[in-house]
Amino acid sequence: MTSRIPRDSRLRLVRPRPLAAAPRAMNQRRSRRPAPRPPEGTPAPAELAGMARSGLAPAARVARWADAALRPGREGPNPDGKGTLSQTTAERAAADLGLTPAQVRADWDTARLAGLVEVHGDSARPGWRLRAWNRDDSAVLRGWVALFDAWSLACPEPADHEPAAVAEVVSAMPQVLSFLQLSAGPVPVEQLLDLLEQRVTELRTERCEIPYGPQPEPGQDLPDPADAPLAPLLDWALRALASVGALTYGDAQATLTPLGSWAVWVKLEQICVAAQSPAGNIEQGAEDMLRGCAQLRPNAARAEYRAWLAARTVSSAVTELLDAARGEDALLRGLAFEALRVVGAPAEPDVRAVAEESTLRPYALLWLAEHDGADPEEAHLVLTREEATWLWVDTAAAVSDHGDAPLLVRHLESAVQPTVPALLDEVRAVGHPRTVQVLVALAAAHPDPALAKAVRRAAFQVHTGG
Repeated sequence: MTSRIPRDSRLRLVRPRPLAAAPRAMNQRRSRRPAPRPPEGTPAPAELAGMARSGLAPAARVARWADAALRPGREGPNPDGKGTLSQTTAERAAADLGLTPAQVRADWDTARLAGLVEVHGDSARPGWRLRAWNRDDSAVLRGWVALFDAWSLACPEPADHEPAAVAEVVSAMPQVLSFLQLSAGPVPVEQLLDLLEQRVTELRTERCEIPYGPQPEPGQDLPDPADAPLAPLLDWALRALASVGALTYGDAQATLTPLGSWAVWVKLEQICVAAQSPAGNIEQGAEDMLRGCAQLRPNAARAEYRAWLAARTVSSAVTELLDAARGEDALLRGLAFEALRVVGAPAEPDVRAVAEESTLRPYALLWLAEHDGADPEEAHLVLTREEATWLWVDTAAAVSDHGDAPLLVRHLESAVQPTVPALLDEVRAVGHPRTVQVLVALAAAHPDPALAKAVRRAAFQVHTGG
């Protein structure tokens, strides 16, 4: 009597798909909120991108020179570990480009802030935005917004002012920019100074700080940020914002440029999106925010991530997301790295650091590959067979916990192994803590009795240590 179970044909998997395909299939519900439209009179994205390209042309020129002249294998000094140009390199670039070394350094710093050049460890290399500069308007606009966000680094801060006072002005400037955006025209600097003083006073009142550390001796006076005049700091802030192309400043008045007005609107819209979301994601921790985004389609989820990130410093947001990724919920692990993709280059050092953690390693390697310019559909090739299998089990755990049976069955298509027996052998070997639960759920969901039986047998063997 022969077995009714076919030897191979019914247990063969279909052609593998990229590993990222399965998690993306889980986000199926459409966002109900229509895409917001910018204020009337805002130029079209293509026109805004043209303005950004024009303003960043000198920075792009220096970045392209560095790409051609300083790439590995070429003679000549490289940028140092901090991403700044050495004197020799600056002089060489100045000679090649017909600029002064000071101009080269200024354009190089702008290129770094805009993401045209990225610092990785002890070297600098062209960013993905430089590769997409001539063909991707969204990449250009994101680069300019990155520069806009870093306006306080674009010009040296006044040396004769207390750092605390400078920090207060930087914290208060978003409200000043919002006022400029709503005014939609020139605003006298005197009026902006009144607004800045009010906002700084509010910030000091909200802090209600209790003094700590060494206190001054009787009769000894220490500098008080409240005594610092704000007019010179406002002048510095407006000049810095003008240098990045966010506004025009002169004749005792300031006016947002079309790019600056659009960028301020984008920032305000990001906050409004989160404030109007059912879960109130802007006020949630990373784990609750990710759960709130789990049922959104990818574009809607990315909008939520951007709004949540806009309300936090980059370092604290990245730390929160990685802590959420270390939890037991595999779905949150995948979503955390999707949110980190929105963070982009500033998250790279932290993501590179967690690549040594076995639980996060496959996600981190995929993130780094895409960040370095790999095609998202081919990024999974950076994983070893063992890492790819571990990620397959982790994604299956997310599908099992949050998806449905048909989706779990379709998840088989993303395995790198050509047959179920090969998949089961390697799944057992990687030692994922959710292996038994995943195999039991897959056996219960699959309509093929032969395949289900093989999967149940593998689950039993893992459970018993056989």
